[in-house]
Amino acid sequence: MPQVRDLLDRQASGSFVGRSEELCSLCELLADEGPVVVHLHGIAGIGKSRLLGAFVQVARAEGATLVRLDCRGIEPTEAGLLKELATASGSMIGSAEEIAARLGRVGTRVIVALDTYEVFRLMDTWLRQAFLPILPDNVRFILCGREAPVTAWLSDPGWHGLFRSIRLESMERHDAAELLSRAGVAGEDAKHLAAICHGHPLALTLAASVRHTERIALTAGMAQRVVEEFSRLFLNDVTDPQTRRALEAASVVRRVTLPILSGLLPDASPQDAQERIRALPFVQPDRDGLHIHDAVREAIAATLRAENPQQYRSYRRSAYRCLMTELRGAHASDLWRYTADLLYLLENPVVREAFFPSTGHEYAVEPARAEDGQAILDIVDDHENAVTARYLQRWWSEAPETFAVTRDRNGSVAGFYCIFDPSSVSARLCREDPITRAWLDHLNRQPLPRQQRALFLRRWLSAQDGEAPSPVQAACWVDVKRKYLELRPHLRRVYMTVRDLEPYAAVALNLGFRPLVEAGADGWHSALLDLGPSSVDGWLARLVASELGVEEDSLLDCAARELVVNGSRVGLTRLEFGVMEFLQRRTGEAVPRSALLASVWEQNYDGGGNVVDVVIRSLRKKLGEKASLIQTVHGVGYRLRQEDTLTNRS
Repeated sequence: MPQVRDLLDRQASGSFVGRSEELCSLCELLADEGPVVVHLHGIAGIGKSRLLGAFVQVARAEGATLVRLDCRGIEPTEAGLLKELATASGSMIGSAEEIAARLGRVGTRVIVALDTYEVFRLMDTWLRQAFLPILPDNVRFILCGREAPVTAWLSDPGWHGLFRSIRLESMERHDAAELLSRAGVAGEDAKHLAAICHGHPLALTLAASVRHTERIALTAGMAQRVVEEFSRLFLNDVTDPQTRRALEAASVVRRVTLPILSGLLPDASPQDAQERIRALPFVQPDRDGLHIHDAVREAIAATLRAENPQQYRSYRRSAYRCLMTELRGAHASDLWRYTADLLYLLENPVVREAFFPSTGHEYAVEPARAEDGQAILDIVDDHENAVTARYLQRWWSEAPETFAVTRDRNGSVAGFYCIFDPSSVSARLCREDPITRAWLDHLNRQPLPRQQRALFLRRWLSAQDGEAPSPVQAACWVDVKRKYLELRPHLRRVYMTVRDLEPYAAVALNLGFRPLVEAGADGWHSALLDLGPSSVDGWLARLVASELGVEEDSLLDCAARELVVNGSRVGLTRLEFGVMEFLQRRTGEAVPRSALLASVWEQNYDGGGNVVDVVIRSLRKKLGEKASLIQTVHGVGYRLRQEDTLTNRS
């Protein structure tokens, strides 16, 4: 059997350069006494994915079974990851225990690599606490991303000796010179570029791709600034206008596919544009499409936004329309990909950070344990008055499963939040608490359809800052978004409360939260987010449409709950809005009456009654000359026909 040294020598003769020490560290995963989890991290463009690819070759040559997954295409929920692991291991979707056992049977040494892990941080606690501990002892994990591991990996004594963090630094000078030499750059030119790029692999790759006359004008700087500058120079160096246009258009989207290119470049061949992009040195193909390296894509998009903001906005609008068209016909298993695409188009920093945190977190969020009780109660006593503290103490005493805590780098409780589906907790407990009682009263007055659910975010508090905006509060809210995803497509409403509304008012209104006047108790403010019948996906789509100023010939203004017909607005009842919103999100599809009844009314379809037909007749009357857009599908139900054109709001 070859030694690792032999395998490394073989790698050296290929396209991979340097990183021998880091590669040897990864190879320790192949040994029985090696680590169980390795967290490989480093800044954008530092070469993490290339190192991971080199290790995959080495490990397979040693007889290991490799499962490499790109987190950009995985829904960041327990179900999303288990589905991908089941597919990769050739098993049926089952419980975490069943899939863990199956992974252990696909090889004598099995290594699962999660690449682009920075977009999967919502799942870090579940992996660390729930899934990785139940794996067979022949399975190892690599977490590969931009950010360093959260401190809980290092502070949890259970992971001591089983977890290793590898930070990828810049390449050694001789390795940088070798990389440039293989790209056809040598001599003084290579020395000049190596000095400018400080061993940053992506910067070196881009530098080798631009003309000599462009290179010599650059001076040394921070690696990320060098990448941005070389990205700009590379774009300037593209003399073919078709390739340049395709690259600029593709820079505004998360992934590049033929349908998206067709929407972005309607007068060009999407196949030709895709092949031009595929040939670029910083583009990686995978099953979801083409991925332009994040650092390059962001630099090109920033240049386009600065130099031609109208074109930048036009590309984003076109991408939105294309994604919405595809989303309507997407299979349930593909919904997350389109949700992630919409999130990428959304520049609202609050929403982007909540779903895709761009920086590491000092705090880990995890379910509260019994021993956390005193710390939680101490925080409550420090920040709540005697009356409100009593209700939170009762929630902890009778429903501790509704609490999650944030832990600092020492494992101490730095804050908590309390959240639950009201149908899963004691009705008596909800009724005894004046805040949740007010929310229940609202639900009784405006009931949800049977298949839709609500979340009550009862309280969040930081030990140091109380309810005020803080890193602890931010960590809690990120974890709340994980619950949003877990409950889609059934999550319809989110109720929350806060004492001091001012710090959150602008953000909450921007996200769609509206005050509940009747929910005030002892100076408290309550707010409601109604996601609509299409749940999280519909809510995000509306946020993107609002930001881009795009209306799909806006028959329906979801925020105002009005029809917009030839510029005139017509108010809708609750049922009319529910039916219209449900039909609009499924434009072009035949929607059964049973689906409308289940989603808009709280009843099952029994073949009798005409409540749906009555609402449809009312909607057609309000649509006036556009009444024919709602078509009857005999024996099924109704279809909302798509209009021929799309309009933009300036």
